[in-house]
Formats: sequence, structure tokens, C-alpha cells
Amino acid sequence: MPRQSIEIDTFAHLNPIPAATRIGPLVVSSIIPAFDAGTRNLPDSIDEQLANLFGHVGKMLEGAGAGWGDVAKMTFYVSDIAVRDAINGPWAERFPDEDSRPSRYTQLISSGGGTSVSCEFLAYVEE
Repeated sequence: MPRQSIEIDTFAHLNPIPAATRIGPLVVSSIIPAFDAGTRNLPDSIDEQLANLFGHVGKMLEGAGAGWGDVAKMTFYVSDIAVRDAINGPWAERFPDEDSRPSRYTQLISSGGGTSVSCEFLAYVEE
């Protein structure tokens, strides 16, 4: 199966890696920072960071021919475990059906100062 690199206009890695990759029905992201679209600026507000994250993920899914319903798992990396509660709002918006939500894991990481969040995802697209 050919590999498809997914690039988006709101975020690009500095290293030679794509935002996400699709091979057949599998879509896997690289790490997704909460930068403002088109910049490397990180908002102070966790709500703004989460809006950026979910915006970037949505663009990657679209670029892969996928949608939110194709997401199988998301992992969030947070510098403060309290951010886990803030994720619940945008999470429930994208995945409103309690009986059909992807797996989710929140990993506490150290940060160089301030509160931050990043994520990665895995999706499976029916062909």
C-alpha cells in the first residue's frame, strides 16, 4: 500500500516529518502542538490551546479523507493533570455519543514553564 504524507496549512513540523501519515485505512499523526495556526506561538489559555489542537486534528483528518468518526484513539500530553478536565468539553463536542467514543489517554509530562498540552491520534478509515 502506498504511504500518503498529510500536511496541513495550520501547522508544519520543523523536522522532515509530516503532520500525519496514511497507509491504507490507517491514519497516524505525528505529535501535534497547540500552536496558533500558521505560527509557533502558544496561547496562554488552555481553552485556546485545545481549540488549536482540535483544529489541527480536524485538518489532518480532512487531508487523509477521514472524519472524527474514524478516530480510534487520542493521546494527550499535559504539563498539568488538571488539563484533563478541560479536554472533556471539546472531546464531547467531537464525540457526543457516549456509546461510540475513541479511546483516550492523558500523559503527564514536564514542561519548561506554563501549562501546555499536545496530542497525537490514530484513526482507521473504512475504504
